Amino acid sequence: MIREIFAGCKANAPNFNVQPEWFRESIGRAAGRFISSSQSAPLESEIEDFIAQLQTEDLYLAVACANGCERAWWEFDQMHRSYLERVARHLASTEINAQEVVDTVYVELYGTRVVDGERVSKFSTYSGRGSLRGWLRTVIWHSLVDLHRASHDEVSLDEMTENVGEGVAHANLAVPSLGGEDSMIDEITRHRYRSATVSAIESAFASLDDHEKLLLLYYHVENMKLREIARMAENKNSPLRDWFQRKSPTREKNPESRIHESTIMRWLEKSYGKVLKLFRTELGTKHSLGDEEIAICMELATQDLASRSLYKNLSAT
Repeated sequence: MIREIFAGCKANAPNFNVQPEWFRESIGRAAGRFISSSQSAPLESEIEDFIAQLQTEDLYLAVACANGCERAWWEFDQMHRSYLERVARHLASTEINAQEVVDTVYVELYGTRVVDGERVSKFSTYSGRGSLRGWLRTVIWHSLVDLHRASHDEVSLDEMTENVGEGVAHANLAVPSLGGEDSMIDEITRHRYRSATVSAIESAFASLDDHEKLLLLYYHVENMKLREIARMAENKNSPLRDWFQRKSPTREKNPESRIHESTIMRWLEKSYGKVLKLFRTELGTKHSLGDEEIAICMELATQDLASRSLYKNLSAT
């Protein structure tokens, strides 16, 4: 049954490059939740009825986007971008810019966290039960709640767990209160490894290539949105376009092609991965730290990444 559904979806969207196992796993997760939520073990016919009621076309699109298919992202953008903006304008208060909400949702949908070496996209939580637009409305609402909390000096769980690479978070974490033997030991540990942590992070950023520094500067220092960086990279005079044009045979053939936000996220993801690798190497070679000590520095980095001085070495020549 799933093979037949997959064949129909693939015929309607042949350019999405969705692997059968991706689609099967997604439906399997949805069916698993249906089975576990049932008071008694459902019959096979009931499971088949459940699968038949899924919004499989929407699910196929979500699976493709979750796995980084740029054609799927363009399709999603054309079909749902204006809807996202309308919903955000309708739900957002005067305190929060609706466009900021949409940008935040796009970052969540692409995924910035890495778990067990795999990038986690918000799309992976869509089960196909109900329309994709109904699910997107819920995602926008939750993002609005988080943005509202952040604007009132409250830090949401999503913000605290947002990762770069395998655990380097963007968010500020509260400074632990002193007091007691455990707190004193923790403070000594932090003091011992903090200088190595900050030094290794700054050295990692300083070792990036010019185009990578520019990309991180635009996103983290200039606070440019993904769409703004994409439009800049499309400019013929942009140093980013000069570099990525050489790296993309497809765009060499069609230099006027647009660049999607998901592409910028992939570029950022590669830069984050390089920073993480350089960070670990610096700690192991220059500071002679072992795996357990590097893990401590990784934890400390969740606090030190909040420092504006971190970005002083991002200036590109």
